[in-house]
Amino acid sequence: MKLIYWLCSAMFVFMLIGCNTLTLRPAEFSWPVEIVLKPDAKGNVQETRYHISFNVKALLFDAVQDSINVTKYSLRVIRDQDGFYFITAKGFKDVYIFADCEGALKLEKKLLINEKGLDAPAFNQKTAFIQLINEKNDEEPPILLSKNGIQGGEKK
Repeated sequence: MKLIYWLCSAMFVFMLIGCNTLTLRPAEFSWPVEIVLKPDAKGNVQETRYHISFNVKALLFDAVQDSINVTKYSLRVIRDQDGFYFITAKGFKDVYIFADCEGALKLEKKLLINEKGLDAPAFNQKTAFIQLINEKNDEEPPILLSKNGIQGGEKK
């Protein structure tokens, strides 16, 4: 009877161990600098250094109501330490935050930055935050962004 008890206990323990997911921590996903991606005629962008590619037509339609003239836009993309992608471009009013999702990028948050549209946006990595600079407006301080939104209060 004791042998059956020990065998059942051992099987239960092995089943629990088999159900655990292997997690490697800490992990760092951030890119040190932004990348600038130019869409091709089909709306696809690709960066071989970071092995990323995606189609931007839906994003451009949402941002500027144009999914036809996609080659005239240069998208600014950076990835934070948690693996979220921050995307914007000249003329965009918003910064789009995307997450990986089964072979796709899923919109997590859209942050309104400037009602008139950005003149010359640029991203920098600042430890736990993404810094957004609108280069043509030196009077405007950099904006710190995270996956949760604009840090230090909402932008006016």
